[in-house]
Amino acid sequence: MSEPTIESILQEKRLFPPTPEFSQNAQIQSLEDYQQLYDKAKADPEKFWADLAETQLHWFQKWDTVLDWKPPFAKWFDGGKMNISYNCLDRHLTTWRRNKAALIWEGEPGDSRTFTYAQLHREVCQFANVLKQLGVKKGDVVGIYMPMIPEAAIAMLACARIGAPHSVVFGGFSAEALRDRLIDGEAKLVITADGGWRKDAIVPLKAQVDKALSNNSVPSVTNVLVVKRTQQEIQMEPGRDHWWHDLQQGISADCPAEPMDSEDMLFILYTSGSTGKPKGVVHTTAGYNLYTHMTLQWAFDLKDTDVYWCTADVGWITGHSYIVYGPLSNGATTLMYEGAPRASNPGAFWDVIEKHGVNIFYTAPTAIRAFIKMGEQHPKTRNLSSLRLLGTVGEPINPEAWMWYHRVIGGEKCPIVDTWWQTETAGFMITPLPGAIPTKPGSATLPFPGIIADIVDLEGNTVPDNEGGYLVVRHPWPGMMRTVYGDPDRFRRTYWEHIPPQDGKYVYFAGDGARKDEDGYFWVMGRVDDVINVAGHRLGTMEIESALVSHPAVAEAAVVGKPDEMKGEEVFAFVTLEGDHTPSEELVKELKKHVVQEIGAIARPGEIRFTDALPKTRSGKIMRRLLRNLAAGQEVAGDTSTLEDMGVLDKLREGV
Repeated sequence: MSEPTIESILQEKRLFPPTPEFSQNAQIQSLEDYQQLYDKAKADPEKFWADLAETQLHWFQKWDTVLDWKPPFAKWFDGGKMNISYNCLDRHLTTWRRNKAALIWEGEPGDSRTFTYAQLHREVCQFANVLKQLGVKKGDVVGIYMPMIPEAAIAMLACARIGAPHSVVFGGFSAEALRDRLIDGEAKLVITADGGWRKDAIVPLKAQVDKALSNNSVPSVTNVLVVKRTQQEIQMEPGRDHWWHDLQQGISADCPAEPMDSEDMLFILYTSGSTGKPKGVVHTTAGYNLYTHMTLQWAFDLKDTDVYWCTADVGWITGHSYIVYGPLSNGATTLMYEGAPRASNPGAFWDVIEKHGVNIFYTAPTAIRAFIKMGEQHPKTRNLSSLRLLGTVGEPINPEAWMWYHRVIGGEKCPIVDTWWQTETAGFMITPLPGAIPTKPGSATLPFPGIIADIVDLEGNTVPDNEGGYLVVRHPWPGMMRTVYGDPDRFRRTYWEHIPPQDGKYVYFAGDGARKDEDGYFWVMGRVDDVINVAGHRLGTMEIESALVSHPAVAEAAVVGKPDEMKGEEVFAFVTLEGDHTPSEELVKELKKHVVQEIGAIARPGEIRFTDALPKTRSGKIMRRLLRNLAAGQEVAGDTSTLEDMGVLDKLREGV
């Protein structure tokens, strides 16, 4: 007998169609247009993707086979030859885009730089020649551990240019986490900086690299390249360590892009699980290029005049796909920001939008909830009229946070593109196409053309509308991960065997709980391990959090299960308050009552604890695993290397 599916009771009926003006100017202009595209892709996925590959990308040599599918292993455009660095740079140089801004960079202290396509191409070619001089060859893995500076993007594009897969490790990871990833990928070289700016403080990146490489613990690494960013004193190991600017000086800017096989590895990117060794997600060249290119173009209705800003870090897949490769492949102007909103400058993001005339703004729900807590006065005192489209990424967005984003940042005129996707998928899987699809707060809406998504039970059977189940994808797509680096069995087990194949047909298991409503809209309810089992009812934490956040006193909430002898688990909520609201027993009672009204008695929190802040990673994700430990009265276990502020955990520990 199968495990019961996730209960889904929270209903959201508000509907926001695109304005006629937005639709008229959009690439995909109506629901009928979307449906035609979707039906065409579903009827013949291989022809659909092949037509786009031929018209949208540059190839040195056309492929022999569109899709070679031996479940769960796929090869797309097999036999074709191309280079993603060429597609991001060289092909724009013969057009007017040559002198267009490719990358606008804003540093936290207020310094900024802009690179045209011609300038960026020159920098990338020079750095690719630096890598070659240091003995990096096609197939060698290069570690990148950088702040959010242009050299991070330049390094990625230079690696891709010469066929050296990159392994970008987020600059907030510890030395131990960096070491594990360098060892697993057998990296030959590491690119870093003396430090980076983050919330008015210097993050000492080079010192972390020294620690990771100490005692010859990563023997494959023979060279370290260092960008001078923060100017503080650092240790330079003779023979091993080199300054970026020294090696770049006087080097040739002539470096033809290496023709790569479609299935040559482009990069490894590690996802850290709550337990076990991090998984090295492998993406290859052509399918990844096509998928990031098309998803950004259609879902963000990208125009040549747009200044586009994704606030993610290049250390995450969002930064890979939607700061570097997707925008540059499309010839867009992509903005990169080093810093974060902070006590000394809570309006930092709005300043950047005003200064650079940003048209498309893509950020995370956790950031939006932080903006709500900081207050409306910050965005309201800036000119945000340049914005025409907003996006969200990273986790499902609470409907009330969506409404605040729509009203305060979008001025009730900008469509909100709520994107569901993963490191493993390369790009958006479920997303509105903003000129075509009416949006509902909290729903990622409909699958991208070419994506056959479904909600199933543990046997793989489709569940009825509005019933919770497991989100799966029924057909391969070009951007899908190819394997777990060095561990194909783990790839098979984790993603393809959790839901058993039916009639030999494999489905991709996303690890998320979701439901589909009567309009076919998908509602993602969070990771299946973020589920609370209350007396046999499996409740998605995201829905209870959304109910709490819809109360006017609440800025942010994180809900976990606390072990309970009678019910198995009870709902335990950690809540941060908005503005002038203060904790009280009365407010606890009011919030419990509010959840019952919104969802039902089954979801009533057993306990509510108020806190000034929640434990988050530097990418803004709430570390619910740690909150589960605290709620259960256990010692905090597992890796905390991505935690942004250990002090938050200490305060919570004292409180609980």
